[in-house]
Amino acid sequence: MYDVIVVGSGAAGMTAALCTAQNGLRTLVIEKAEHFGGSTARSGGGIWVPNNAVVAANGIPDSPERAGTYLAHIAGDVPADLREAFLDAGPAMLAFVCAHTPLKFRWVRDYADYYPEAPGGQPKGRSVEPLPFNTNLIGEEVKDLEPPYVPTPAGIVITQTDYRWLTLIARHPRGLVTAAKVFARRFLPGRRLTMGQALAAGLRAGLKALNVEVRLNTAMTDLHFENGRVAGVAVGDNLILAKHVVLAAGGFEHNERMRKQHQDIGTEWTVGAKANTGDGIEAGVRAGAAVGLMDDAWWGPSVPLPRGPFFLLAERSLPGCVLVDEVGRRFVNEAAPYVDVVHAMTGKTWLVFDHTYRSRYPFCGIPPRRPLPRRWRDVVLSAPSLEELAQEADLPELTETVRRFNTLAVDGKDDDFHRGDSAYDRYYGDPRNHPNPNLAPLLQAPFYAVKIVPGDLGTKGGLRTDTRARVLREDGSVIEGLYAAGNTSASVMGHTYAGAGATLGPAMTFGYLAGLDISGGKR
Repeated sequence: MYDVIVVGSGAAGMTAALCTAQNGLRTLVIEKAEHFGGSTARSGGGIWVPNNAVVAANGIPDSPERAGTYLAHIAGDVPADLREAFLDAGPAMLAFVCAHTPLKFRWVRDYADYYPEAPGGQPKGRSVEPLPFNTNLIGEEVKDLEPPYVPTPAGIVITQTDYRWLTLIARHPRGLVTAAKVFARRFLPGRRLTMGQALAAGLRAGLKALNVEVRLNTAMTDLHFENGRVAGVAVGDNLILAKHVVLAAGGFEHNERMRKQHQDIGTEWTVGAKANTGDGIEAGVRAGAAVGLMDDAWWGPSVPLPRGPFFLLAERSLPGCVLVDEVGRRFVNEAAPYVDVVHAMTGKTWLVFDHTYRSRYPFCGIPPRRPLPRRWRDVVLSAPSLEELAQEADLPELTETVRRFNTLAVDGKDDDFHRGDSAYDRYYGDPRNHPNPNLAPLLQAPFYAVKIVPGDLGTKGGLRTDTRARVLREDGSVIEGLYAAGNTSASVMGHTYAGAGATLGPAMTFGYLAGLDISGGKR
């Protein structure tokens, strides 16, 4: 008999378990997959928490009032008490994790909020990331860590801060300096992890110090109830009894039926963990829980490569490319937050760029100047002229679109979609490109067109919860003993995305709030 069973071993679940175990409760984490960490371990590891001590230590001013104004402006459809609970508990959560795990964090310098010009927005950013983590701190369990979304050569580990400058390795001296630092990490004693790998491993180390078991290959098949309240979980034909259950099993991005039902899309373009098939959400619904935001996801334009989708981040912001629709028209600010780009997509989409762009910047992990792999030929078209590319891709308005774009790019002012106006746009721009770090004309052959699909980092709809992360019924009543956090719950971000790490920040905060409510602990 456990006091708490946490279903799922991502950041939300492990933060909840850390809190209950630290407060003396007998806690078990069960994980369906053969690895722990879930989508957290596959992510960039950024955490968006306003007014946190790490950012404040760098002299960046913030306040709960300013952050509250920002969230009310961009996510006003979310109940105010949920927004306030996140903003109130987020800084305490981060301090708690720092105090009870080996994790240390740093500010992701200048990574602006996604809407920094909105009331309360922060152009300098509110995101933090884990410092490189020594795997000696979790020992043999490192072999059980969910692999990263983008594999890197042995010994090469890259932080979020590194990534920005590595995209400019052929353009800016800081790119070369960053590459040298990344290479030098290979010679540090002990293996290092960064980004989501570091976050997941660090949380696991905290649990290990408290003797909390993370039981792998253990899939919850349903919730168990006694006398009208949760009393444990079913795992196949077996019951594991507990007084409280926290559902933190990820979203439903790999459940074909649920995605077709709620989003009219399949499962092939997500980069979420394979085990995320909506088990926690469906168990909650069977128990009478209400759901929300089931039509939405943490969307991002992606390239459907043969080995799996590549989520485009910096590539859209760099100068010398345009996004066009099925007839070749621009339809969005290419450098806009990735969720907004997908919300603007209405059908077939292409990213078009020229040889200058290709010679200056990496693309989908391929360094500049190297030819794109031949195995990508079903995804990447190329031609010696724009007219021929337009004909091959069946984009009748492409030539006129690029002509118009080139005029804007030379002037450095995007009067059509305002690319480069926002501090967020400029973060992944090229500071050596003038007069606008996000704009350059497409002039040099060959020209390329790359197929773009509505990919995602995971779904964001799930069980409705209150300010203590308790799962709610349609009438607003609480299902006793049942909690949810992370992508198993309906996101406090609503249909928007506040900044880098606005998935993990709220996930960990509501996991922490669940742990506090269960254990009666104090912040």
